[in-house]
Amino acid sequence: MAKTFRAWDVDQVWLLPPSVHDFVPPGHVAHFVRDTVREALDLTAIRSPYEAEERGFPPYHPAMMTALLLYAYSQGVYSSRRIAKACEERVDFMAVTGMSRPDFRTVSDFRKRHLAALSDLFVQVLRLCREAGLVKLGHVAIDGTKIKANASKHKAMSYGRMKQAEAALAAEVAGWLQRAGASDAAEDREHGAGRRGDEMPDWLADKQKRLEKIRAAKAALEAAARGGDDGEGGAASGDDQKASAPRLPENKAQRNFTDPESRILKTKDGFIQGYNAQAAVDAEHQIIVATGIGNTGSDQDQLAPMLDAVIANTGRVPRETSADAGYCSEANLAAAEARGTNAYIATGRQRHGAAAPANPRPPRPGTRVAAMAAKLKHAGWRSRYRLRKITVEPVFGQIKQPRGFRQFLLRGLDKVRHEWNLVCIAHNLRKLAAAAA
Repeated sequence: MAKTFRAWDVDQVWLLPPSVHDFVPPGHVAHFVRDTVREALDLTAIRSPYEAEERGFPPYHPAMMTALLLYAYSQGVYSSRRIAKACEERVDFMAVTGMSRPDFRTVSDFRKRHLAALSDLFVQVLRLCREAGLVKLGHVAIDGTKIKANASKHKAMSYGRMKQAEAALAAEVAGWLQRAGASDAAEDREHGAGRRGDEMPDWLADKQKRLEKIRAAKAALEAAARGGDDGEGGAASGDDQKASAPRLPENKAQRNFTDPESRILKTKDGFIQGYNAQAAVDAEHQIIVATGIGNTGSDQDQLAPMLDAVIANTGRVPRETSADAGYCSEANLAAAEARGTNAYIATGRQRHGAAAPANPRPPRPGTRVAAMAAKLKHAGWRSRYRLRKITVEPVFGQIKQPRGFRQFLLRGLDKVRHEWNLVCIAHNLRKLAAAAA
């Protein structure tokens, strides 16, 4: 007897098309994100610009586009082209869009147009997490992670190299123009009366544009130096500020031609052109309660702004706050004390094994740093500082590894800040969906 199989008829026509609710299982995160956007989020800031527009071909519903972007980010799909392709090929995306298929340009333009309003949804989603009991603010861990910018580090040039390149290119351009002027008559006979013969060739035009870019970047570094910034986001020293002579950038100060606000940052895997993404994470369910973006390798200036952001977003001061040694300073410990949070901030690298060197610069007695070192040492392995490693570091791992966010798509500090907020909104939505399942 022949084996019987289930029917497989790809040419069968459906007389009654299924509901989009049947595309994925009932508990799927696609349903959760779509329904959360439709029912729980205030999208007035996103919808209002359409009210003033003249009549024309109806645009895609802004709520649908918002749900599409948030769901795509939650699935690790960030490129507008990949999002548009997913709308055509993936049933989970179809369950969100209701079978709509916006092209990649529509997705890209929507994100650009409403980037700030989309970023502001972070506080609304955080409120939903708090209402669901996922945020307790008993312990909040703060940390930063380096993420690549949408720019190559090879498109950066140091101030010293700019001075050399500017002189060389300027000499080459001036030499060509001088030779062109001396041979006007001969070139007129050679090229004809309709052409002067001194038209700028393509190869020179490219060098001329590069010279203009170098001069603009050089001027920006000099302006930053005069303003007390060394081009790498650091402030001028007191001696430098008191100097009467105009301050010039150091020769090693760099500026990127593609994304001038990004910086060369050191990571454990080498140097990248990127940004320093900050997150404050609640220890209860790894919900991100505040975000930030910097373009310096140091975390020193980030603790107070991140604590203020936590308070602004939640209306409460976290009972405990932990951070690694990159945030440790007298000023930061004083800032945490002033805000009323019980801080656990490492004062140096922890020793792992007998061969590990001790802290080469012990804190000065009587300082807040010395008191913090004694506080952590006294608690030992029971110290609340241990919660940091299981609170904020796994969040960065989830964002970078399973969801693959390792490079920003947008350029400029402000746009990158909004993009980081979108990534963190998607993270919180996934945590909220898991708790509701």
